[in-house]
Amino acid sequence: MTGGNVFIDRLDPDMCVVTAAAGGDRAGCLVGFASQCSISPLRFVVWLSKENRTFRVAERADRLAVHLLTRRQHALAELFGGSTGDEGVDKFAHVRCSDRGGGAVVLDDAAAWFVGRIVSRTDGGDHVGFLLDPADWGGAGAPGEPTLRLADALRISPGHPAD
Repeated sequence: MTGGNVFIDRLDPDMCVVTAAAGGDRAGCLVGFASQCSISPLRFVVWLSKENRTFRVAERADRLAVHLLTRRQHALAELFGGSTGDEGVDKFAHVRCSDRGGGAVVLDDAAAWFVGRIVSRTDGGDHVGFLLDPADWGGAGAPGEPTLRLADALRISPGHPAD
């Protein structure tokens, strides 16, 4: 895309880990496309790559959990961003996590998290947006601690298969 990078390259969004559970499967991935998208009612959208195993589990899920990490939690970002369940990696075996209502899986050590009911799904090209209605909140981080941003995660090679 010629010219578009002048804008896109200036962005440095918060990174988050999205987890999904359905039919006995659990998956999670590092996501850079996520945002609050409504104030009233409160809504949040996360965009999952169609190439990602988390997307395939999220297609069958009723809820997703969205987690903010701090810059000190780079290893957690590396686990969820640099490995894939497609290769048999059980990411959840390496972290403390809890099951929440509706089948969502929460990473207990995340700085902040919420569980949201999936309201709708929108095809955006190579990603699908999951519109979420946040229902449950929590976190283990100290307020004001810097969150992990795209610039902090640039060296993580994506774990999901390449296009």
